[in-house]
Amino acid sequence: MGVGVKVNVWGDYALFTRPELKTERYSYDIITPSAARGILEAIYWHPGMRWIIDKIYVKNPIQFTSVRRNEVTSKISKSKMLDAYNGVGKPLYICTKDEIVQRASVLLCNVSYVVEAHFEITPKATDSDNSGKFKDIIMRRLRRGECYHMPYFGCREFPANFALCEEEEIHTAYDVVAEKDLGLMLYDMDYSDPENIQPMFFRAIMRHGVVDLRDCEVLR
Repeated sequence: MGVGVKVNVWGDYALFTRPELKTERYSYDIITPSAARGILEAIYWHPGMRWIIDKIYVKNPIQFTSVRRNEVTSKISKSKMLDAYNGVGKPLYICTKDEIVQRASVLLCNVSYVVEAHFEITPKATDSDNSGKFKDIIMRRLRRGECYHMPYFGCREFPANFALCEEEEIHTAYDVVAEKDLGLMLYDMDYSDPENIQPMFFRAIMRHGVVDLRDCEVLR
C-alpha cells in the first residue's frame, strides 16, 4: 500500500446523483468514492501519482432536503462550436427562455466526512518523483488550505471545506450502529477504453459509520 492521509471534508449541501434517476436528481446516502477522489485531486494532483480511497467515515447523520433548481435541457455541442467558428450554421448561443426547466433535486444537507486514502506512484512519475516528496507537498497544502480549484460535493454549487484530519480516534454519527446496507453505489468510472467508458459499482455496507473500500467487490 502507498502513503496514506486522512482529510476532513464538510459542507452545507451535497448531491451525489444516482445514475438511475437522471431527470429528477436524487442523491446517494453518502459521498461516493469517485467524488471523494475528485476532492483529493482538487487539493493535489500529479501525473506521477494516483489517489485510492480506503475508508469513508460518516461524521454527521444522513439528512435529506428537497429543492427546485433552474436547469437547461441541452448544451452546446462541439460540432456546433466548429460550425460557428467556420461561419456556418446557426449562431452559437442557448436561449434560456426556450431551454430552461425547473427540476426537483433531493440533496444531502449538513454533511461531514473523513476520507482516508493513500496514493501510489504511477508509470508517469519521473526520476525526481517519490512518495516522500508527494507526501510533504500534500501535507503542506492541507495545512495551508491550498487547492487547484475549489472542491465540491457532486455539483460545483455545493463547495466542500477541507482540512487535515489529525484525530487519533475518529467518531462517527453511527458508532452504535453495527451495520447499515446503503445498497449499490457508484464506485468509479473505468477509463481503460476511452471509446467505451464504463461505470463500476459496489455494495456499500456501513459498519459503525465507516464504509471500508479496501477489499470491496467492484461490479462492472
